Amino acid sequence: MSVTMNEAEMTFENAASMGLSKDEWELILDRLGRVPNLCELGIFSAMWSEHCSYKSSKKWLKTLPIDGPQVIEGPGENAGAIDIGDGLAAIFKIESHNHPSFIEPYQGAATGVGGILRDVFTMGARPVALMNALRFGAADHEKTRHLLSGVVSGIGGYGNCIGIPTIGGEVNFDPSYNGNILVNAMAVGLANSDRIFRSAATGPGNPVIYVGAKTGRDGIHGATMASAEFSDETESKRPTVQVGDPFTGKLLMEACLELMASDAVLSIQDMGAAGLTSSSVEMASKGGLGMEMDLDLVPAREEGMSAYELMLSESQERMLMVLKPDATETARQVFEKWDLDFMPIGKVTETGRLVLLKDGGVACDIPLAPLVDDAPEYDRPQADVPSRPVLNSDDITDSTTIGEALLKLLGSVDLASRRWVYEQYDSQVMADTIAGPGGDAGLIRVHGTQRGLAVSTDCTPRYVEADPRIGGAQAVAEGWRNLSAIGARGLAITNNLNFGNPEKPDIMAQMAQSVLGMGDAARALNTPVVSGNVSLYNETDGRAILPCPVVGMVGTIENIDQAVGMAPSAGETLIVLGQDNSCNDGWLGVSLYARNLAGNPNAAPPPVDLEAEKRHGEFLQAQIAAGTIRAAHDISDGGLAVAVAEMCIAGRTGASISTPSDGNLHGWAFGEDQARYVVSTDDADTLLKAAAGAGVPAAAIGSTQSGGELKFGDEAAISVKQLHTLVEGTIPALMGNG
Repeated sequence: MSVTMNEAEMTFENAASMGLSKDEWELILDRLGRVPNLCELGIFSAMWSEHCSYKSSKKWLKTLPIDGPQVIEGPGENAGAIDIGDGLAAIFKIESHNHPSFIEPYQGAATGVGGILRDVFTMGARPVALMNALRFGAADHEKTRHLLSGVVSGIGGYGNCIGIPTIGGEVNFDPSYNGNILVNAMAVGLANSDRIFRSAATGPGNPVIYVGAKTGRDGIHGATMASAEFSDETESKRPTVQVGDPFTGKLLMEACLELMASDAVLSIQDMGAAGLTSSSVEMASKGGLGMEMDLDLVPAREEGMSAYELMLSESQERMLMVLKPDATETARQVFEKWDLDFMPIGKVTETGRLVLLKDGGVACDIPLAPLVDDAPEYDRPQADVPSRPVLNSDDITDSTTIGEALLKLLGSVDLASRRWVYEQYDSQVMADTIAGPGGDAGLIRVHGTQRGLAVSTDCTPRYVEADPRIGGAQAVAEGWRNLSAIGARGLAITNNLNFGNPEKPDIMAQMAQSVLGMGDAARALNTPVVSGNVSLYNETDGRAILPCPVVGMVGTIENIDQAVGMAPSAGETLIVLGQDNSCNDGWLGVSLYARNLAGNPNAAPPPVDLEAEKRHGEFLQAQIAAGTIRAAHDISDGGLAVAVAEMCIAGRTGASISTPSDGNLHGWAFGEDQARYVVSTDDADTLLKAAAGAGVPAAAIGSTQSGGELKFGDEAAISVKQLHTLVEGTIPALMGNG
């Protein structure tokens, strides 16, 4: 079949403008045996972009553990799926919308939420929870307030309208994100474990159906834009940002789930990055088949759209599906009932080719194998990661008192309450939320049962920068701790790898080594990686972001009534799990203390003992289930003193803490040593005895009191009300509401 060359043949200059290298251009010419036209080149550029092909990260992603008895579907589908028992599966994924959100924060964030929800319900799951991981520039940067406001509004605007609770997430600030913010959205859904839908096309001759909203010119080449660095001309990329419609998204979700309840759907794929291009190519290639589509039949909302525009548009709220031949009219009735477009636009073929018809001719005829299976895969050079010195606490601490240091830390944007953010999200819709934003992990009831699904998102970029392998492992361990702190056991993870330009050896080393660390931790904690996303070229004018491999972890708790929060009651004993009474110092290197009080000296991050993480977490889970622990909080940013202060604020209770008589008091209070928790109990003897029997270091450090002060020995006595006012006021003041 000859291609109608109604468009000029392309040159390398055209390819370069779409993000393709000279070698990739030559490879396209070799695979096709001719020069592509504009539509064909656009399809290659989208499918070979970092966003779609993972060409710089594939080698390292293959090292991650992806299997386990709980895994139903690992990486490669729209989302991952794990067995949570009782015939149910949790289906989840995290994905980035970084570049679009910087250019147009409201729509960029909103369509990020819409896209990740489609990834989940495309698998046949009803979404039940949303999370997010957000990184913004310095609090005093001229764009931070605008970007934070727009992103939060976009997340809330889409999630609230479609009726899915946002139950937690992260918000962090650092100057490295001044020109390139990170917006990672995660969705979790529930499905019957024997009713999970895949994307591989089946059955030559079966109809290919377009459903959802009409196609416009918004988002064209969004995948390519997301695979390039920013520059001072970034604002000119505004047309590549998609426009979302949550109300249409809600209709599409309900229509798809209704149709999936029948036996009509053979395969289904969200039109996400690269739109109709990626959905058609991935469906056909996964099935080892081909696909032919008549682009004149694609529902369009603008006149005169070319084949290139129709294939590369990233207009939102659209799906592509393959139906059983006799189910077309039944499916049409479902989508018409929900007032959505439903149009047969093609068929599955046996050719192994993508054939596109337009205006009475052939606009594209290319083999699928080069687009997917033979896409470039690079083993990019890595620089040696310089080892940082292990600094003693005495080399980092200053002369402030514990009280002064604690007030400075809690008054920073690093530890300020995120209430201003999460109160704009509906966390209670669907009426199954047990623990919403503000705690260690979000928790929802598995509807109609006593079982709970726990979710967290985590990453500490400053650790990753200091030592990528340790930082990657710590991100997984932190997720494990956050779930353990409420009594849940982590089962699997999804990841979002946010890095700079992989063509730079130091950035490539960050990514590769952090993935290896993530794999180390995932294997040790039995939490395989079942889905994820890679976002590279997060740079502006050559300046890269702090590396940020975000981990989203999902786990379960058998009885939600046994779950605990971080708020203790008066009269309980406070115990540290993970350290004993001999501890009189702590790891201050790369800590928030070092960042805020000591000029952030060049230092190594705290080591991560994965065996200890597993043992301590499993012990905590068991003790929460046994009822010996009343409240728990993992020790992370800011160390022990911050963890205790946050518990007192949450419980509106005072506490008296015993401090060591020697050693480095600031290291003990603010060190960020890993695998530790603060817990409260009304049966300290039983808990300490159990910890000794399990080989878990533990120490009683004080008690909670009905008075309104947090005391650290003779060093400090601070009003808990003052602490509450301090942490709650920082973000509103930043946003002009203080």
